[in-house]
Amino acid sequence: MRIGAHVRLDSDPIGFGEKLGAEVIQLFVVDPQSWDKPAPHPRTEEILASPIDVVVHSSYQINVASLNNRLRMPSRNAVAQQAKAAADLGAFGLVVHGGHVRSDAEIEDGIVNWRKLFERQQDKGGFAVPILIENTAGGNHAMARHFDSIGRLWDAVGDFGAGFCLDTCHAWAGGEELVGVVERIKAITGRIDLVHLNSSRDEFNSGADRHANFADGTIDPQLLAEVCRTADAPVILETPAEGVAEDLAYLREHVG
Repeated sequence: MRIGAHVRLDSDPIGFGEKLGAEVIQLFVVDPQSWDKPAPHPRTEEILASPIDVVVHSSYQINVASLNNRLRMPSRNAVAQQAKAAADLGAFGLVVHGGHVRSDAEIEDGIVNWRKLFERQQDKGGFAVPILIENTAGGNHAMARHFDSIGRLWDAVGDFGAGFCLDTCHAWAGGEELVGVVERIKAITGRIDLVHLNSSRDEFNSGADRHANFADGTIDPQLLAEVCRTADAPVILETPAEGVAEDLAYLREHVG
């Protein structure tokens, strides 16, 4: 089982991973709040040579579901560009949030836009790495907060080889029970390619995306360990930096 964390030190991602004893790390290839085009990572050779596996998280403003052309079109371009940058680092995937639309009436169009992302890229030879769609915690008219919505989305994109990233904080805050969550989501998507294993600062179904360390959060750490055990996928911690080493130690003690 590969367990690791999101990199807090982009200038030396492998050093960060080695210090934690991580088997896998997650990093950004651009400022996550920007529309910048990725530049070659200065440590590309070191990242490629390391036995630590890498996954890339896309920038936050991407919303390929949007009906607003000024948001959807740059989002599509950013996904393709960041997937290429991820491939250049030997990453096994690019995590992309499900996004949202402006009203329930737009949800079907949002699903169509997700499908078009894959259809258009298929005509160009496909994405350079698998796209791992992540469930989200809240937001009005979200595409991937509730599992029934994810089911509708998967009917549209699953046949393009889309992957899935399960975030435990997002599921909890989004109102999805974590008991049996692995079996429930695999029944919908057929797969879990990555787990973001995070506790939550807020209560169940709060709709708030605020991660917490295991010792401080509202999710039973034993339940998080059970998700880690049963998912059969790499696990990334996105918990606050001051407690991430303790979170990793807890998992190694309780998952083995």
